[in-house]
Amino acid sequence: MGLQPSPVLLASLGVGLLTLLGLALGSYLIRRSRRPKVTLLDPNEKYLLRLLDKTVYQKGVHPKFPEGGKMSQYLNSLKIGDVVEFRGPSGLLTYTGKGNFSIQPNKKSPPEPQVAKKLGMIAGGTGITPMLQLIRAILKDPEDPTQCSLLFANQTEKDIILREDLEELQARYPSRFKLWFTLDHPPEGWAYSKGFVTADMIREHLPAPGDDALLLLCGPPPMVQLACHPNLDKLGYSQKMRFTY
Repeated sequence: MGLQPSPVLLASLGVGLLTLLGLALGSYLIRRSRRPKVTLLDPNEKYLLRLLDKTVYQKGVHPKFPEGGKMSQYLNSLKIGDVVEFRGPSGLLTYTGKGNFSIQPNKKSPPEPQVAKKLGMIAGGTGITPMLQLIRAILKDPEDPTQCSLLFANQTEKDIILREDLEELQARYPSRFKLWFTLDHPPEGWAYSKGFVTADMIREHLPAPGDDALLLLCGPPPMVQLACHPNLDKLGYSQKMRFTY
C-alpha cells in the first residue's frame, strides 16, 4: 500500500532505516516497527511511502491466529484521507551510496563508517524488506560498484514474497546481483536449495570473507541464531563483516 508521508518524515528517511507505525485499539496501543510491517522501499519516491505488509489471516480463519493480524486488518481498512501515526525513522545501519555504510555497533555507540565492495545478504521470510531496499538503491545507481548477492530462505514456495521484483532485478542486472533461494518444504522439481541455511549455501552463493565484504542478516531468530551465525563463524567471517537487523 502507499501513503503520503509528511515533510518531516520524508526529510529524515534514509536507505536501511525503518519506521514505527502505531494503532490504538480501545485502551491498547499496538506498535509495529520491524521490517515485516513498515519499510521504505525507495526513498527517492518523494511523494509516496510504500509499505510492505505480508498477507495474514483475517479474524477467525486460522486456529493459531484467532484474531488475525490486527495491524494488517487495520491497514486494509484505511480510506483515502485517513491519517496514520509514524515514529522514526530509526535503525543502526544506513547506506549512503557507492559501497559506503554508516553502522552503529549498538544503540549507545556512535556510527562507524564501513566500505563494502561485496554485499552478501541472508533473508528469511519478511526479513527480505530491508534487503530489497538496499538492492534497489545500489542497482539504480550505474556508478555504484557494489556487488550484491542474496540468499533468501522461506518455508514454502508460496511464502516467497517479492519474488517477481527480485527476479526482475536479477534479470536486469545479472552481473551486479546474484539471487538464490532455499525452502524448508520445496515442491517437486525445485531448482534451488532445500532446508535451513548451511555453510555450503553461504560458501557457494555469498561473497567470501574479506575486508571488502559485508554480510547482512534479517529473519526469524532461530534462522539467524542457529543457522546463520554458527555457519558464518565456521567459515571465518569476523563480527565486523556481518550485521544483523
